[in-house]
Amino acid sequence: MIQTFCIILFFQLFSLNGATESGIIGGKVSKPHSRPYMASLQFNGNHSCGGFLVREDFVLTAAHCKNPQQMMVVLGAHDISKKEKSQQHLQVERFFIHPKFNEANDYDIMLLKLKTKAKLNKYVKPIGLSKKKGKTPANVACAVAGWGKTAAKGPVSHVLRETTEKIQFSSECKNIWKEHFITEHMICTKFNKKKGGLCQGDSGGPLICNSKPQGITAFTALDQCDNPKYPHVFTSINFFLPWIKKTMQG
Repeated sequence: MIQTFCIILFFQLFSLNGATESGIIGGKVSKPHSRPYMASLQFNGNHSCGGFLVREDFVLTAAHCKNPQQMMVVLGAHDISKKEKSQQHLQVERFFIHPKFNEANDYDIMLLKLKTKAKLNKYVKPIGLSKKKGKTPANVACAVAGWGKTAAKGPVSHVLRETTEKIQFSSECKNIWKEHFITEHMICTKFNKKKGGLCQGDSGGPLICNSKPQGITAFTALDQCDNPKYPHVFTSINFFLPWIKKTMQG
């Protein structure tokens, strides 16, 4: 349901290129539980978006992943098609969507307050955020992971997959995405077909650079997620650090 909504929404916004929520295409299967901060956001037992644990009671994700249905956050998962003993299924107590989110792609960030705290162990651990603002230089290799589609028009993956993408110069992102790329709030990456990259199915997942989350997966080109011509776009976490800290402090 959320996927259809986002596809329609972004198709209207990007009439030339299109854009859609994203997940992993190609890449490789992650070593089970090697990314204990990863979260699967689910509705009626179905994976819809990605997210990541930043505190035992907070998950960070994209604002457009909000849905009127009851959301369940699944932590400690590798294969989301199975009931693994490592999994924790936690309900969301409250959604904190950035007040400037415009139902499109700007200010696309949301914090989920969990109804009960996650039990931290080797399968479930939060990932620390950067301590201060700052931009990641171009050409730095960063990791992306998720349970999204394994081909532009293929099935989603039941197991966590990952790959690497490199930070792109903001000027190049702006040149391609025009007014839809907000340099101050966003990061974009370049990739190649051999290594693969993001595709439909896992908006809200993290962009990890030098062991720290730098971005939240926002959008890719509609039906062309594997086309290197269109950089993948992320919400910049460092820009929103003050809002994140203030929100988590209550």
